[in-house]
Amino acid sequence: MAEPEFTAKGVRIGRRLRSLTRAGQVRISGGRLELLTSYGSEIDSAPLAAVSAGRPWFGPDGKAQATVNGTRYSLTLGEDDPGPGESGPPSVRRFIDAVHRAGGRLSGA
Repeated sequence: MAEPEFTAKGVRIGRRLRSLTRAGQVRISGGRLELLTSYGSEIDSAPLAAVSAGRPWFGPDGKAQATVNGTRYSLTLGEDDPGPGESGPPSVRRFIDAVHRAGGRLSGA
């Protein structure tokens, strides 16, 4: 199995005003984006051609938005990348860059 291009654990994933998980996972691997619960169950996934990602216009630095199969999800990642040997989710910038590099679109919102 190929190494994922991006993995983040401990991510809060929500849809509209509802929190789906407080410790989920975001993974980009094999040209697909996967949103997973803390137990590894799939919330949603799609080929990166059907995914757009960006930052919300207003909100804290650690937030990103991803539209997967037409459904908008809010993702709360870390504000800064964790240092060597430290745990914690990677930054929003790394997530958006990974989506863009792997073939996804950038959203304006």
